[in-house]
Amino acid sequence: MEFTTALGLMAGAMTTMAYLPQVIKTWRSKSGEGISWSMMIILCLGIAMWLVYGVYVHDVPVICANGVTLLLSSLILGLKIRYRPLKL
Repeated sequence: MEFTTALGLMAGAMTTMAYLPQVIKTWRSKSGEGISWSMMIILCLGIAMWLVYGVYVHDVPVICANGVTLLLSSLILGLKIRYRPLKL
């Protein structure tokens, strides 16, 4: 494996793993109240675009990192939707 590919995979793994504490916190607290809707939607769209870009240019680190990151950020968004307060 080339150095640049290994570096890209390590960097992608580290930035992707940064989402795990937020997933765990949101899941355990059953609240996404402190997370901005607009930030999460824009973030998910941006990550999806990076994933498409990675597929288009055949860049394995970009595909791997953004595929997992999109999954985790979508999970956070889904938990925020699921645990949103009911307005009666």
